[in-house]
This record gives sequence, structure tokens and C-alpha cells, in this order.
Amino acid sequence: MSFLINEAYLPATLTVEPMSDEEFLAFCEEHADLNFEMTAEGELIVMAPTYSLTAVRNSSISLELGIWARKDGRGFACDSSGGYVLPNGARRSPDASWTLKSRVAQLDTKSKKRFWPLCPDFVIELRSETDRARTLKAKMREYVENGAQLGWLIDPEKRSVEIYRPGLEPETRLGVDRIDGEGPVAAFVLELATVWNPLG
Repeated sequence: MSFLINEAYLPATLTVEPMSDEEFLAFCEEHADLNFEMTAEGELIVMAPTYSLTAVRNSSISLELGIWARKDGRGFACDSSGGYVLPNGARRSPDASWTLKSRVAQLDTKSKKRFWPLCPDFVIELRSETDRARTLKAKMREYVENGAQLGWLIDPEKRSVEIYRPGLEPETRLGVDRIDGEGPVAAFVLELATVWNPLG
């Protein structure tokens, strides 16, 4: 499926036919210059590549989570290139995520090699200049409704972190230099200096 879309109109939502994991992956590979997610209703979300500054910020977040996950040993950390099929059928790729190894171990061999059919225990979304706050907030609620135990929505422009937890309203923290994990990632600490000021 080929299409042309002006980046000025991204992100955009398109109606498409249902896709298998293989078809979705092939479609993504065919349009490697764009990023894609799919809603629970089967709508395709087309997103522009992130600006370089956002990529630096996201790399810093993923690096810190990855180093902690390796030391902790209980789970797998993924960056934004990893996709999940949530229980509601949506295909999502959080900017950073962490999932207990015990949950992945319960998947069959075929599922382990594809988009994991589960919601991560912990998710982080980083707002870029092209992201709509309302869309990101809805995505964070979706993660929690589908099984995430903790979620952070980080907004560098506002220097804010919105914390999402099951059964609770989001909590906003402003001007913090670090954010402490809780629940499944209670020992994780994200230092925010390189997120607020990536160029030093």
C-alpha cells in the first residue's frame, strides 16, 4: 500500500483494512521514513520522524532504563522501535517500556518472535513538538487500562512529568530534576537533566 502525505499534516489517522502482524511489519518497512501505530479500532496513525533533539532526549531515557533493567534483571527494557499488541488490539510503540520477564516467558514461541501480545508493565512517552497533548494523554490512559502498572508522560517544554497509575487520576510534577519509579520499577530513578537540557 503506497501513499503520499505532506508532513505538515502529520500526525494523521487513516482508515485501513485489518492487518496481520506480518502485513503491518511489511507496511512499516515499505514506508521506513515514517512511524506507525494502530488504534484498537483499526485506524492507522501516521507519524513523522522525530526531530533530532527529541531523539537525543529519548535515547537518554532509554539508556537509563536499559542500564537499570540489566542490573535489576527482572525484566526487559525496550526503546521506541519495539511494538506491542495491547489486549484491546491496538498496536503501540512507547518511547520506552519495561516488561517483566515472567510475563514474556508465558508467551508461545511464535508470539515471542513478533510484536508481544501484551501491555508493558511500565511505559514512558516523551512529548515532541509535533505531538498533541490530548492524543498522548489518551494513549497513556489506554496503556493503564490495558495493564500497565505505571506510566510517565514527559513534556520537556513544560518540564513536567505526568504520572499514570491504575484506578487513579494522573499526578503532575513540575520542575523536578529526577523522577523515582514505583510499583514494578520501584528501584528505577530517571535523572532528567539530559532530558530538560540535552545539549548541555
